[in-house]
Amino acid sequence: MGDFIIDIIAATLRVATPLIFATLGELFCERAGILNLGIEGTMFFGAFSGFAAASLSGSLWVGVLTALVGGMLSGWLMSLFSVRLGVNQHVSGLGITLLMTALSLFGFRVIFGESRVLPSITPFKQLSIFPNSPVLGEIFSQYALTYIAIALIPIVWWVVYRTNFGLNLRSVGDNPEATDAAGINVYNLRTIALVIGGALMGVGGAFLSVAQLGSFTFGIVAGRGWVCIALIIFANWHPIKVLWGALLFGSVQALQSRLQLTGIKLPYELFLALPYIVTIIALTLAGRNASYPAALLKPYKRE
Repeated sequence: MGDFIIDIIAATLRVATPLIFATLGELFCERAGILNLGIEGTMFFGAFSGFAAASLSGSLWVGVLTALVGGMLSGWLMSLFSVRLGVNQHVSGLGITLLMTALSLFGFRVIFGESRVLPSITPFKQLSIFPNSPVLGEIFSQYALTYIAIALIPIVWWVVYRTNFGLNLRSVGDNPEATDAAGINVYNLRTIALVIGGALMGVGGAFLSVAQLGSFTFGIVAGRGWVCIALIIFANWHPIKVLWGALLFGSVQALQSRLQLTGIKLPYELFLALPYIVTIIALTLAGRNASYPAALLKPYKRE
């Protein structure tokens, strides 16, 4: 029983890693007043570009960097449509998701062809912080990207709540008119927020292909981007609470994977749906008292 619990905790951290990256990315976007529904496509493009770059270059970190740059490009496109051109944020985000997904699928076929055997790479190896401890050694035998994701939580909190950039970011998401009157360029700040957010989303997608799986499949993201939209509401747009939301989803995901191996006679579709059902319930409970950024979804046009 003890080994089972330790295994669940270790798996929870791994499953939560892409969610932490992507949800923190969405936090930057929404704190600036932009709902970025392009998150699913951005993660998918990050998974593809990271895998392709790692496969062609032979370096996993080149793959991660490529995914980061690809995510930045996606964020910039989102800013072009929703910030500069004032296109509806829902339409812009869904358009970005469709575009980045299509580009990924097209690029994958161009680079790797139509082989029935999916190409693969040797993924990141897990690093153990406590190799001499039977319990902590197992729990903290994680990928480098997992440690980076956890370290980002306090860093993002500090940036959002203890820096001038964070103050301006929160201001532009609550009252862009007053922010503009204070001499801060609303368009530039929202663009920067979307680019930062896109970069984190791209890295979250790359984790799936260059660390967790070592391959790229068409269903690799599996709706995690939409889960991150729910998690940001669950976290009430606070970086620390993002961790708890990601761990909640990750723990249920890890649990259902292990329960399937126990031979319990239930439809496997029920196991697959369990993490999403829990997410919906948590969102329903937490969303009642959510404090949305006041200018979220409201386009800004300078008079």
